[in-house]
Amino acid sequence: MQRRADGSAGDADYAAIGGAYTDYRKPDPRIGAYLLDALGDARTVLNVGAGAGAYEPADREVTAVEPSASMREKRPAHLPPAVDAVAEKLPFGDRAFEGAMTTFSVHQWKNLDAGLAELRRVTRGPVAVLTCDPTLLRRFWLTDYAPEVIDTEARRYPSVEDIADGLGGDTRVVGVPVPIDCTDGFNEAYYARPERLLDPDARLSCSAWSFVGDQVHTRFAAELRRDLANGTWERRYGGLREQPEFDGSLVLVVSEPHQG
Repeated sequence: MQRRADGSAGDADYAAIGGAYTDYRKPDPRIGAYLLDALGDARTVLNVGAGAGAYEPADREVTAVEPSASMREKRPAHLPPAVDAVAEKLPFGDRAFEGAMTTFSVHQWKNLDAGLAELRRVTRGPVAVLTCDPTLLRRFWLTDYAPEVIDTEARRYPSVEDIADGLGGDTRVVGVPVPIDCTDGFNEAYYARPERLLDPDARLSCSAWSFVGDQVHTRFAAELRRDLANGTWERRYGGLREQPEFDGSLVLVVSEPHQG
């Protein structure tokens, strides 16, 4: 499996785009609560595509896997170092962990089925996958300003059906609402704060923006800035500023092994 110079195994180059990542992508505890619930009483937890350690539960024994050297270096000192490996070839024995998780990662994997099979192989309890449902992405107003970004995300994110099939077992899909003051700066986190996406670093902390050209960034910023100034955005979407949560594309796919 070919990897980038810093070890990144997916389509995004985190050595190039990850400079300010941890300044904008801070785990939101309300989203994290869904992961904790899905993990149940699992005490040993594998986190695949762990990045800088977002959403790793502090009260569990976590083993992190992250192929990108630049992201491994961003892990804070209080977290254990991450293992340099990829989802498709996990260096652990069968049923080694009581639970497993991966957040905003499966769309980066080179071989989804292989990665999911590996997650299930090494886990004897629940597997929780935090991702976006590509069929729900166009609920977000960004599709009116940067459809190229939404189209990019829709192509990259696997369907929830494919994730569930790849994990097997007893699966369920849980919608995860995005809070109005969400601290994890993926695109939909700014549903009520459009001004935040005028910041280039905020955009590049969402990897889909790295796949569109400078002309898309320039056009997006000019059109959004114009519509914020003349009131067009407020007339169309102003109600979102008072909406405490947004039911967008964020979902949690949870797999439990078959009983018996």
